[in-house]
Amino acid sequence: MTGSPSVLFDRLGPRGRRRTRIITAVVGAALLALAAFIGVRLQQSGQLEARHWSPLFNPFDPQFATVWRFLLGGLGNTASAGAVSIVLGLVIGTAIALLRVTALPWYRWCIVGVTEFFRTVPVVISIFFASRALPVIGVDLPLLWYLVIGLTIYNSVAISEIVRAGIHAVPRGQTEAALALGLSRGGALRSIVLPQAFRIMLPSLIAQLVIVVKDTALGFIIGFEELLRRGEIAVQTLGNPLQMYLLIGAIFFVVNGLLSWLARATEARLRGAGRAARRSSAPRRAGSRV
Repeated sequence: MTGSPSVLFDRLGPRGRRRTRIITAVVGAALLALAAFIGVRLQQSGQLEARHWSPLFNPFDPQFATVWRFLLGGLGNTASAGAVSIVLGLVIGTAIALLRVTALPWYRWCIVGVTEFFRTVPVVISIFFASRALPVIGVDLPLLWYLVIGLTIYNSVAISEIVRAGIHAVPRGQTEAALALGLSRGGALRSIVLPQAFRIMLPSLIAQLVIVVKDTALGFIIGFEELLRRGEIAVQTLGNPLQMYLLIGAIFFVVNGLLSWLARATEARLRGAGRAARRSSAPRRAGSRV
């Protein structure tokens, strides 16, 4: 059946293939022309000179070690803010999800209202509000914690939806069996449902970590020296904003790309483990019927 045409679309005829080749050639030529134009403009403005790139990419440059030490410190601050935010968001988000699935109707709507409110508030406003409102009431914290509070406010409600979806993905029979064995509803959630739910939602949690890492760049609005802010400070000395921001973008691309790959790999592994478990249990079920 590999040679049969797809039922989802018709094969292109000679005219369609010719039109596709023409469009591909035109788009390719346009992209090459755009790349040439950008290259010429960069050359004319002096952006391709070695003095702009050497401090970032030449290990023999006197400033190379200092610049990278400074940037890696910012990357460490980014990782710290992201790690603390995701841990706090997971704890608070799990608590919110449990309240939503176990709450009585008369106050479940209060929880839903609070959750929806914070989901609609932009992350940057949460960060800015934390950095301005808390000092007014006498709560002075390091800049890291203002960023963490702002990120946690948003990500805790996002994670609560992930956890709630994971709980609902666990078959109801698991809870019913636990209740039949004498466990309380809370004990069934804690011992039976949540471990399976976390296994189901692990890829989504890793994907949420990608969002947290990207949002840490918003710390520059309060002066927190994460990676982007460190790059901005370095530009004031080196005078190479184009090269610096290209490098910072590449670093974020690599970090978030690795996290996204980890999420996909985890999801594939869990899916494979689930299929293997079903295959191994099939003979036992067949034998029990005999």
